[in-house]
Amino acid sequence: MRPGRLIGKTVLALAGFMAVFPLLWTALNSLKNNVDIITRVPRLVFTPTLANISYIIGRDSVMIGLYNSVIACGVAVLIGVVLGLPAAYSVARYPNRWAGDIQFFVLSLRFLPPVAVAIPLMVIWLQLGLYDTLAALIVTYSLLTISVIMWLAIPAFQAVPKEVEEAAFVDGYGAYSVFWRIALPVAARSLTGAVAFSFVLVWNEFLIALMLSSSNAKTLPIVASELSQQGMNVPWGILNASVVLLSLPPLLFLGVLSGFLNSVFRQKKT
Repeated sequence: MRPGRLIGKTVLALAGFMAVFPLLWTALNSLKNNVDIITRVPRLVFTPTLANISYIIGRDSVMIGLYNSVIACGVAVLIGVVLGLPAAYSVARYPNRWAGDIQFFVLSLRFLPPVAVAIPLMVIWLQLGLYDTLAALIVTYSLLTISVIMWLAIPAFQAVPKEVEEAAFVDGYGAYSVFWRIALPVAARSLTGAVAFSFVLVWNEFLIALMLSSSNAKTLPIVASELSQQGMNVPWGILNASVVLLSLPPLLFLGVLSGFLNSVFRQKKT
């Protein structure tokens, strides 16, 4: 093996280890008692316990927060896909004098700090009587997912060769068929990343969810933050278990999404 390739693989393996190690360490701590976590010397040999995970799963507030997060984030991502992908394709393939302004506006939505968005929306939802409801969270999260998916999908559609789409038009395909049968399969990898990133973004959203909910619409990040205590009695094992619970849905979503898209586009090609 060449030295350059060996160094490259070593650096890649080291970077992968650094990315995965915090997750593994968190999962390991979720199986420890609190006394095994707060020791000065980390304990790699310990008696595992499922008490932390059982405590998390057994709390009604956690299950309600998980339900709210799944519904709000799932519906928001679905709305972002249904509205964001066609809008991104139209901007990428049918540019006009407003195309640059549209891209800048979509990108500018990510420039604003969350508090600048949350406060006006909180006032709006209070006046409409929808404060602390899943409907308010879904609409608010949809603004984020649509902007993120459009922002990432426009370059993905621009990278699709125009010659392929023109050949499809010559073969008798309409605009919808070209979008569904040509553009989406070719840009599938980038679009999968865009959808997954938008889901993770709204799933981990804390400040907006905190300001738009008080009791009924609390999401899982808010409930997890409430598990901590002041002083020296911080339940580190429970907190690590809550982090594991927070991390599982995005990973499962990414796996299911990738498998679904691969199967759909494989059928389209055949």
